[in-house]
Amino acid sequence: MDLVKPFMDLHVGEASEVIREQCQELILSDKQIEEIMRRLLKEINKGLNKATHPEADIKCFITYVQDLPNGKEKGKFLALDLGGTNFRVLLIHLKDENDFEMVSKIYAIPQSIMLGSGTQLFDHIAECLANFMKEHSVYEEKLPLGFTFSFPLTQLGLTKGILARWTKGFNCSGVVGEDVVQLLKDAIARRGDVTLFVMAILNDSTGTLMSCAHSNRNCRIGVIIGTGSNACYVERVDNCEMFDGPKDPNKKHVLINTEWGAFGDNGMLDFVRTEYDREIDHFSINPGRQIQEKMISGMYMGELARLAIVKFTRAGLLFGGVGSDILFKRGQFFTKYVSEIESDKPGTYMYCRDVLDELGLEHATDEDCANVRYICECVSSRAAHLVSAGIAALINKMDEKSVTVGVDGSVYRFHPKFHDLMKAKIRQFVKPDISFDLMLSEDGSGRGAALVAAVACREAH
Repeated sequence: MDLVKPFMDLHVGEASEVIREQCQELILSDKQIEEIMRRLLKEINKGLNKATHPEADIKCFITYVQDLPNGKEKGKFLALDLGGTNFRVLLIHLKDENDFEMVSKIYAIPQSIMLGSGTQLFDHIAECLANFMKEHSVYEEKLPLGFTFSFPLTQLGLTKGILARWTKGFNCSGVVGEDVVQLLKDAIARRGDVTLFVMAILNDSTGTLMSCAHSNRNCRIGVIIGTGSNACYVERVDNCEMFDGPKDPNKKHVLINTEWGAFGDNGMLDFVRTEYDREIDHFSINPGRQIQEKMISGMYMGELARLAIVKFTRAGLLFGGVGSDILFKRGQFFTKYVSEIESDKPGTYMYCRDVLDELGLEHATDEDCANVRYICECVSSRAAHLVSAGIAALINKMDEKSVTVGVDGSVYRFHPKFHDLMKAKIRQFVKPDISFDLMLSEDGSGRGAALVAAVACREAH
């Protein structure tokens, strides 16, 4: 009996029978995907509902973004994008509907600042902002700014966001429970040399949706599959019991930042988690948190593959039982290796051998290469199918006849098969009368932030 489900499109003929059997737990059946969709939807509804919100895994934070771009936004806008080990400052000049100029610069965040105080972090950001404005001759101008802050936020308005918790390796003191917009304003005020108007704080998934909606009015979902995993979608205000503040009767919808990376924190995904998932969680800086994210995102995908490879090597099933110091070291099998290995044409192992050489595994045979590729395919396919289950659940929930999904993030951009795996799996689970397409977001977290600021200015005027 062939253990591998036909839809996986894996190089079955090349991987050994025993490795295929061992990897079986990394393959999600259609029945499991249906159950994941059912549980995810239940958690989303718990997040939207006031009574159940406190215990919901998927918090479904209200973003207070109620207007999508309509092409009439004009002017100069700054965007600040903080969401990983570096951040970007962008200056965007919107001219006509599809005519804009954009310049940007990336700034590093040293480990000492990632784990230091919030004051240090925001002073560093304010200094880089001021330097950027000098370099681009807008130092004297008073500009609106959109702030992409890609960590879990409880938003109390378009310009007020309380950090719920740090993720992605950050742990700055004095920020959790505080309004990060105010912390940024305070840091700018301490300098006293530039004047900015923070028009909005948003998440990168919201930015992705806005950026895609600027060129495609049909966009209703924004998804990130990068260092983290998250999604944002358009919900009816009537369904949002957590919506605080005055409601405009003319605005029937609001964007919801699901923070779905936390799906499974209450055990909802235990029925599909493996020993590798449990080990990754155990050694992470946030054990028991962001369970779904740890099964999907670029921060963990390479390590998932490494743990399986190490287990099979120690069992004598790979590399003749002989590993290497680098292979046995945590975090040394990068997620980009998964993409590279899967980029090899069937039956060839050029990239795979390059990776194994870097890991000190020059003694690998062709069969070892086939097995390593199979392991990588199982890990990445599972990630794609988990994301697809979430997207299909959201599309079915919104129940609009045609939906564009904006997607961004390094895993989606650089993995050779992720897009195709997602498209096929979403199609399988979306209601047959609904059409959808996946659109690569052009710089959601940067351009998207400026667009949210621009739309806020448009509405204010």
